[in-house]
Amino acid sequence: MGSDAAEVPDVLAPARLGPITLRNRTIKAATFEAASPDAVVTDDLIEYHRRPALGGVGMTTVAYCAVAPEGRTEYGQVWMREEAIPGLRRLTDAIHDTGAAVSAQIGHAGPVANARSNGSQALSPIRFFNPLGMKFARRASTSDIEGVIAAHANAARLAIEAGFDAVEIHLGHGYFVSSFLSPLFNRRGDEYGGSLANRAKVARAVVQAVRKVAGDKLAVTAKLTMTDGIRGGIPIEESLQTARWLQEDGGLDALELTAGSSLVNPMYLFRGDVPIRELAKGFPKPMGWGVRLTGKKFFRSYPYRDAFLLDDARQFRAALDMPLILLGGITGGESMDLAMAEGFEFVAMGRALLADPDLVNRVAADRETHSRCTHCNQCMATIFSKTHCVLT
Repeated sequence: MGSDAAEVPDVLAPARLGPITLRNRTIKAATFEAASPDAVVTDDLIEYHRRPALGGVGMTTVAYCAVAPEGRTEYGQVWMREEAIPGLRRLTDAIHDTGAAVSAQIGHAGPVANARSNGSQALSPIRFFNPLGMKFARRASTSDIEGVIAAHANAARLAIEAGFDAVEIHLGHGYFVSSFLSPLFNRRGDEYGGSLANRAKVARAVVQAVRKVAGDKLAVTAKLTMTDGIRGGIPIEESLQTARWLQEDGGLDALELTAGSSLVNPMYLFRGDVPIRELAKGFPKPMGWGVRLTGKKFFRSYPYRDAFLLDDARQFRAALDMPLILLGGITGGESMDLAMAEGFEFVAMGRALLADPDLVNRVAADRETHSRCTHCNQCMATIFSKTHCVLT
């Protein structure tokens, strides 16, 4: 899919996303906030999202709203239940007052979940030991899988009740759905294992369940791993086929393209510096000691450049007709305009907005504006306390 110069959209002009219209094509990507210690919305969480909303983004994404208590990566994350709705409604009202839209990233952490913190056993395609919680995730039964699919649908219902404009389904980073897509982690012999068609059943069923509930009340997007960058993991060819199936199923209004795995290769998404010492301090003992000793093997280093996921994302753009969201190294007017010229409909930003919540407004005033983010990645270590840019 290509675009002539005359057809290239203005990234700062209004755009349709399914049933909603965003004031521009910029999205604050889902990034852990560490601002909900009791798994409900706080003033800190609201302010975390108000800043980029006031700064001009078209939509901000709350990350992440687990669909079940055992689906949190740790105890303090919001999980979708009636008790959380009043706070979520305060949050969505606050964002709407700025003129921005707001999305809830919904998902189940699966084997990434910290079972010790959550007080609930984690679920995985196979029995799996998670060193963060020092506990085994158990092999998900067919009933468990059906329950997770239903929980996504319920989360979409609650998102409507809470006033969200959109939901982003988490299909990446080694979480529950992504772990089923991975041939490395999914070594099942039943209907959910083996062939890609079987391994993709959970992803397709989750999207369809959410779409059925969302109707025209919510825009529905998904975050899909293009490749996790590890031998035996998710290859880009398989991810392309999964994306084709998701497009054929018709459940999504847009697909956000990501990379890496929280389980085995997190820096493949982030790129840039690897602050081992700071990361080790954030982990509980004895995990922190392990990070200090072996962190360079787990947190592999990849050089940073603007639009660093573009090369892989081009393959998806060529293969798909559906709207795509480009993530990874979108740091200013130049990379925003590049994404539009390459045929992507939206851009998503994480670290750039953490460093400069008003980046979009500044780009509107001066197209040559660039985020002050240095890609030091020390912000990654703050997700265990209160996520922030250490440079500001």
